[in-house]
Amino acid sequence: MEKMCIKGMNQAELQSLCVKVGESKFRGVQLFEWMYRHGIVSFDSMLNVNKSFRKHLEENYIIQTLQVEKRIPSKEDKSVKILFRTQDNHFIETVSMVDGDRHTVCLSSQSGCALDCSFCATGQLGFERNLSTGEIVDQLIFVRGNIDQSITNVVFMGMGEPFHNYKNVLNAADIFHSPKGFNLASTRITISTAGLLPQIKQFITEKRRYKLAISLNAADDRVRNNIMPVNKKWSIAELIKAGKEYSNQKKRQIMFEYVLLKGINDSENDALQLAQLLQGIPCKLNLIPYNETDGIYQRPDEAVITRFSKILHENRDEYRVMVRWSKGQDIDAGCGQLAGQTV
Repeated sequence: MEKMCIKGMNQAELQSLCVKVGESKFRGVQLFEWMYRHGIVSFDSMLNVNKSFRKHLEENYIIQTLQVEKRIPSKEDKSVKILFRTQDNHFIETVSMVDGDRHTVCLSSQSGCALDCSFCATGQLGFERNLSTGEIVDQLIFVRGNIDQSITNVVFMGMGEPFHNYKNVLNAADIFHSPKGFNLASTRITISTAGLLPQIKQFITEKRRYKLAISLNAADDRVRNNIMPVNKKWSIAELIKAGKEYSNQKKRQIMFEYVLLKGINDSENDALQLAQLLQGIPCKLNLIPYNETDGIYQRPDEAVITRFSKILHENRDEYRVMVRWSKGQDIDAGCGQLAGQTV
């Protein structure tokens, strides 16, 4: 009989599993802590659990979902890109970024992506499959065990559209947030979406406490339709409205992301339009100079980036603006560059 993977189960599910085989609910709590707080790779490591139950677990379940294929350190900064292989031979990438006391881990939620954003290397792969909760969690477990700095922040901004894998992504976030898991504050966990409006509304309705980022990348629908086909379903105006609704919740502030593409969305008029869109919304705007791949797009000149940012600052109301230079660009670990490369 094929062994069942239990990595990714929450505490209640593990307690139910334990009760079904004649163990106490407390064993489920212990199993949760051993898997997520301690990051065990073998049930034999559970020293406060009786041998007979450890043997049962070993014979019937697995807790390893990923195999490390490559670990690629940047020569320019303290970023490390990790290439993982799943058990069914799909490839995903995870990025560890250390900047002073801040250690941010960029996680993948899918192998490939279905959204086909023309400036994104992952989007050009097409969709392969959603990652399980366990595969998402195992990315963070590996980084925690192999990078010598405590993790301070988690961002779902790697390969895939997180809201196309809504349930598994939120289950993983809950494990990261749990005091018996990774014990990360909810404000340290950010989920980024290209603009899936039904899932954004679900996220808001459920009053999820994690930070929400919406990748806008254009100030008008004509441009966004061309670079992000998802915009043909849900327009910029709808996304801005949803972002405002999110920011209206207590202690919430929406983040908008805007990838600057040379000659596409980087004009002074684009900046003025964007400033107008964001009027009256308490939000943060991240300007991301495009990280070049083998595609048709280029990064704007630095003077253009500076001018774009200055216009936004001069016309800002309640929003904050910052230019976010991606780390790990020399190893194709920057925003939009992840492609599950195996060579």
